[in-house]
Amino acid sequence: MGQDIVFAAEWDDRLAELRAKPEALAELRAEASTRVLPLWRGRPLMAGEDSVTAGWLPTDHPVLADAGPDWIFLGRHAGSARFAADVSSWVPAGIDEAAMSGFFDPTEYRHPDLPDDHRYAEMRGLMGRLDGVDASMASTARGILNWHASHRFCSACGQPSMAEHGGWQRVCPACRAVHFPRTDPVVIMAIERDGQLLLGRSPGWPEGMYSTLAGFIEPGESMEAAVRREVFEESAIRVGRVSYVASQPWPFPNSLMIGCVGQAETDAITLDHELEDARWFSRAELAQVVAGEHPTVRRPRKGAIAQELISRWLAGDIGFGRKD
Repeated sequence: MGQDIVFAAEWDDRLAELRAKPEALAELRAEASTRVLPLWRGRPLMAGEDSVTAGWLPTDHPVLADAGPDWIFLGRHAGSARFAADVSSWVPAGIDEAAMSGFFDPTEYRHPDLPDDHRYAEMRGLMGRLDGVDASMASTARGILNWHASHRFCSACGQPSMAEHGGWQRVCPACRAVHFPRTDPVVIMAIERDGQLLLGRSPGWPEGMYSTLAGFIEPGESMEAAVRREVFEESAIRVGRVSYVASQPWPFPNSLMIGCVGQAETDAITLDHELEDARWFSRAELAQVVAGEHPTVRRPRKGAIAQELISRWLAGDIGFGRKD
């Protein structure tokens, strides 16, 4: 389970016990074998064309001169300590600020001190080609850096806070409040009825893009209740039975996608403001979509949990009814 879900792989050891030991982290940063993954505006460094890997650099690489002192300690993998560093202070030539604010910006930015096949790239465009562990470590680094960027001030007293514990905490020097990284739980669900699956699209999505419905879990709400509420709010469809399938960390910006399958009790769709369209897909039509042969609906993005839910449902691996 989850082998094809990007960002879900585990690396050798997070070494969480060393986060509170600054001397140990300093020693690791000084090791010649240690490697650092730079991220620029949320884009990790990627290397290679046909075969893509994360762009791990030695700690003395000139690119890291743009990084601040607060590197994120990721642990150890394949015999070397791993860190991530934010190098967003670098300003590339010809940057397109307007394009970067869209849903997905495919622009890749190359640093003059790196080989030609190295570039900072949006993970959503390459995630299906990355090694599982590289993808997971890059995803973790992006999520932690997202949190630091949006939580620079203490929520208790409003004063600037500081990164501590290898980047896994923020501490307020004024009131000593300790803050921990935030992860927002989201349910994403394959809703079935009579051999059909419900898919929808949000306004502003690329043309032809449909996906399983999803939404944030509210405080005091169970996973199952969130599935039923979100589906009803977005489509007016009532859902009965709900089962957990798999999960995926999703650093866009800081979510944990909790994949479920639900059984619809009604089939009439009434859209709310969150969806531009929603419709039922038969198995035959959905097979066309997954194969990239549908005339109007795009193939789901490889590696995303939505694609995994759709594929498992098509294969009959999840769901409450028999395959038609």
